[in-house]
Amino acid sequence: MKHPTRIATTLAIAVFASSATTNAADHAVFVQTNAPDGNAIVIYDRSQDGTLTLAAAAPTGGNGSRAVGAPSDPLASQNSLVYDRSHQLLFAVNAGSDTVSVFTVDGDELELTQVVSSGGPFPVSISVRKNLAYVLDAGLAGFVSGFRIDDDHLDPLEGSTCALGLANTNPPFFLSSPAQVGFTPDGKHLIVTTKSFNLVDVFAVDHDGLLSAQPVQNAEAPLPFPFIFGPADLLVLATAGNSSVETFSVDQGGTLVPRGAPVPDGQAAACWIVAARDFAYVANTGSNDISQYRVRGDGSAVLVNAIAASGIPGATDMTTASGGNFLYVLSGTSSTVYAYRVEGDGSLTILQTVPVPGGANMEGIAAN
Repeated sequence: MKHPTRIATTLAIAVFASSATTNAADHAVFVQTNAPDGNAIVIYDRSQDGTLTLAAAAPTGGNGSRAVGAPSDPLASQNSLVYDRSHQLLFAVNAGSDTVSVFTVDGDELELTQVVSSGGPFPVSISVRKNLAYVLDAGLAGFVSGFRIDDDHLDPLEGSTCALGLANTNPPFFLSSPAQVGFTPDGKHLIVTTKSFNLVDVFAVDHDGLLSAQPVQNAEAPLPFPFIFGPADLLVLATAGNSSVETFSVDQGGTLVPRGAPVPDGQAAACWIVAARDFAYVANTGSNDISQYRVRGDGSAVLVNAIAASGIPGATDMTTASGGNFLYVLSGTSSTVYAYRVEGDGSLTILQTVPVPGGANMEGIAAN
């Protein structure tokens, strides 16, 4: 760590003292505190067995914030903290400062290289593809803004900002704020889930990285929230209102074509989704647990285990590591990280829970 802010706890002091004579860890897990009085990235060294050791914290140079009414998920979004492996960069939103922070990453060492305007109010989600990045701002009308990745900086893409036409406050109400921005695998479309109107907006992306003037608006209720892309480049979307997972193909015109029926997990408020090995895992913040699905290339989604892991207070954001061998879950109401090993059959074995210093408002987790 070149200029870290050390965490002033007995645990952290012991960790720093014991690691002072060793080299930096090759792999780490990063958690965003999203603290309103100074956002920071808490860094954990990740061992080969998947367990975590608190290492340090790095200030983002901005402030966090909280969506109105949010019980366990202050940013009410997915991908607020993103690690870009190809550039070895970590991107973090500062929702209280309307900025994005850029860090270079070397193992467990972070160096802050830039704090740049996000392009609008209350940034909550980031998507990166090759040398292009888009940031989603959830406040007021809602906006997406593009950037070029130039070495270790983001250069704003002139003319890229598009309004979503929402009617939010700033900060927004958590059930009406847009939740995620993401590129399709071929980079031809940019997708935004908007909880306000139960819509999934799909923008066309031209060769210069600019978006179509208007998105194709796909009605997907209730409360479309997180998504990933699965086998055959299918969009795998979770709707929080009924805790279901459904698959779609994205046609050339930007229309979502259903490929399978919605499959509920029988839990409450499915708001985050990640892939590990051959499975997809959904965090149900309302029922404090994780559900396990298998998604196939024909569009079928199968609920493998409605409760693959339980007892995670306010389960929110997730990340995977080591090729999907490990799953890390934020507990939004206990300020802890739950670490799991992903077994061959997709079942989850608990490894440990670790506290997040200063994590009372945390959201956003990533791993390298």
